[in-house]
Amino acid sequence: MDFLKAINNLFFQVGGLSPLTLIFRTGAALSVVVGLVLSVYIVLTAPTRVASRFGLRGLKRQRALQTNENWASFEPVVRWLGVRVSGLPSDKQREALDAHISLAGDYLGLTADEYLALYIVSGAIGMVVGTIAGLVLNMGALLVFCGLALGLAVPYLIVSGEAQERLKDISRGLPYVIDLMALAMGAGLDFPGAIRQVVEKSSNPDDPIVEEFTLILQTLNLGRTRKDALLELAKRAPVVVVSEFVNALVQAEERGNPVADVLSIQASSSRTRRSVRAEELASKAGVAMTGPLMLVFLAVLGLVLGPAIMNLGGNL
Repeated sequence: MDFLKAINNLFFQVGGLSPLTLIFRTGAALSVVVGLVLSVYIVLTAPTRVASRFGLRGLKRQRALQTNENWASFEPVVRWLGVRVSGLPSDKQREALDAHISLAGDYLGLTADEYLALYIVSGAIGMVVGTIAGLVLNMGALLVFCGLALGLAVPYLIVSGEAQERLKDISRGLPYVIDLMALAMGAGLDFPGAIRQVVEKSSNPDDPIVEEFTLILQTLNLGRTRKDALLELAKRAPVVVVSEFVNALVQAEERGNPVADVLSIQASSSRTRRSVRAEELASKAGVAMTGPLMLVFLAVLGLVLGPAIMNLGGNL
């Protein structure tokens, strides 16, 4: 009975409502109930697939479980629901979800099915919060749908933010890595040895560049070609700096040019690009500061002239 009263207070509130508004709210309530029932039915009856978390993604999962207590307590629910919804997305949709996770550096070691499950859990939490807020604020079904939309958007925003930060770190750090590789190969090391120097000399094993070059070493140790490893790097980190680096090395390998010379040229061009980029940002900084400086000037002007204007108004 309490649940029915809550539903009545949330959606119907018949006092003073027109029949059209009452019909609209009734339809909204039925839509929410039917949607929840269908969602539960689809999840429970969907076929399942066996998920795989080997390789770098499995390592990322272990690290996330060891360092993040909140994720460690929440992960079993996501993993169970991921198995239940694994039959819902098509292969193309699964590839899109998997690519998004890869751009974020295999965030939390999620699989595509678990990423979809995270959407469902977040959407359900958002709907519950929206329902409670609608009851407290007396705003009806509006907050329910707003909470659902916000809950569905949260996982995408989090993973997209991680992907942007990862690609930004790779763009900033790759020129220094190219310098180190050029020096190492100029000293007589081969390509895998130069990459090994980058990995071993790094002070941060969680650096995105270190993770990517570690994966290149593992790929080469499995017997795959250098071209395949580099193309996978370009796929996992689709930024301009990485694309130019990969294209230069692939062309050098196909034409038989010395890789050390190519790396030296890439290091020089990367330094030049950094200098040009810094000059562009410095030139834009003055224009970008105009608006904030004007606001500060108006605020100071108001603080100085405000009391004087108020005194003049009082005297008049």
